[in-house]
Amino acid sequence: MKHTVIKYGIYAMLSGFLLFGLPFFFGMGIENEYNQFLGYSSIVLSLLFIFFGVKHYRDKVNNGNVSFGQAIKIGMLIALFSAVGVAIFDYIYTTQINPDFSTDYVEYSIKKMEATLPAEEASIKGAELKQQMEDYGGSGFMAALMFVTVVVIGFIISLISGLILQRKN
Repeated sequence: MKHTVIKYGIYAMLSGFLLFGLPFFFGMGIENEYNQFLGYSSIVLSLLFIFFGVKHYRDKVNNGNVSFGQAIKIGMLIALFSAVGVAIFDYIYTTQINPDFSTDYVEYSIKKMEATLPAEEASIKGAELKQQMEDYGGSGFMAALMFVTVVVIGFIISLISGLILQRKN
């Protein structure tokens, strides 16, 4: 199991790092809505290695058998690798590539609120968002939040993979 987790975990980590950063590696200035879509899509794509890792373990290592528990364990270990890749890129992005990310995001969000909400409500929510970003908008916290997000999505994909791939004699 160790070899499978490391192999597919490294694939997941590298794909998470590269896919999450792909728009920035090519210097594309992407709108925040599309950026979020690309970010979550890259997370899910990197976590597809969970399915392939569990399938490889079942078919090539464990004689066609894998329990639901084993599948979850393998999947979560692979998800941790992916989470590290995404968190590292997120930290690099918010400290080196775009240190003004928090400010830009708050400005974008407030403009969006002003366009969709009544003025009074937009003002209140905008002030709340500014306070949240002051309290929690540091690069380390945002990287940790991305790490947790990837782990949670990885758990869901591990559950699905375990349900699909479990097989016992």
